[in-house]
Amino acid sequence: MRQAVMTEPEMIEIREVAAPLPGPNEVLVRIRRIGICGSDMHVYHGAHVFTRYPVVQGHEFSGVVEATGEQVAHLKPGMKVTARPQVVCGECRPCRRGDYNICDSLKVQGFQAPGCAQELFVTAAERIVALPDTFTFEQGALVEPVAVAAHAVRRAGRVDGTNAVVLGAGPIGNLVAQIARASGANVLITDVSDFRLEIAQACGLQNTSNAGRETLADASRRVWGQDGFDLAFECVGIEDTITAAVENIGKGGTIVAVGVFPEKPRVDMAVIGDRELSLIGTLMYKHEDYLRAVELIGRGEVVTGPLETKHFPLNDYLSAYRYIIQQAGKCMKVFIDLGD
Repeated sequence: MRQAVMTEPEMIEIREVAAPLPGPNEVLVRIRRIGICGSDMHVYHGAHVFTRYPVVQGHEFSGVVEATGEQVAHLKPGMKVTARPQVVCGECRPCRRGDYNICDSLKVQGFQAPGCAQELFVTAAERIVALPDTFTFEQGALVEPVAVAAHAVRRAGRVDGTNAVVLGAGPIGNLVAQIARASGANVLITDVSDFRLEIAQACGLQNTSNAGRETLADASRRVWGQDGFDLAFECVGIEDTITAAVENIGKGGTIVAVGVFPEKPRVDMAVIGDRELSLIGTLMYKHEDYLRAVELIGRGEVVTGPLETKHFPLNDYLSAYRYIIQQAGKCMKVFIDLGD
């Protein structure tokens, strides 16, 4: 079978390797779509500090069950599926209390463990999530980032009836905004890219603001008047956006830090204390977030079509990365195709 191996930053080899076989509690999946995300791009640039080369990437995927191990009874060949890419110990304190997404020994397939960038992929049956037959393979590959967003929104606590700002309209910010909306929030999404804001509007997010032309304070007043907002999701990962959230959110508000910060930001803790703000972190997802993602996509409450930008075959994996770089702000989600 074909396998894409990133041998070093900016270098990918397509190799012929033996097809894997599933163990007793494992599933063999024929991969159909792989999504490329921002973390994959960090690996491409050699900027992901927790990834070593060579590495088989791929953690956002959909496919079809090819075969199952002898102990797997609930999954059958031909079923559409995706799977969580988390490899956890099950023994550390976070795992024992059910927070395996922050396992002390967490490994993520595609980064610290081999990913799914190959024609056939074996994974544990417990990590498999079945997809409706009506799902496209693109929707299936997007379940992973939707689950990231679902977990982030769940971390916020009360969402229904809140005025919520999402800072950053990239794929994760877009999906966070959609799930916050589906959870009953009144949502405003901001970005410096008109293209991303147009995609947000195509997904039904009508309250948008270009942060390069309108301050968050002005946008908040335009949308909510003097009420302002009491919930914010930082989905960029830079000091300017976390500062805007802290300075403008209402007293007693909640800020969820979703973005990955490549540099340590300065945060005004005096303001956080004085206004009794809650600053909450979020990492990855749990199985229930995957199920929630499938449910919301299936009901049409999360719209994924406008996020689909371009497709590349497995043999052109490297071209997909170069396209993302060339397109910069004109790109949302690029897929690797391995058949229909």
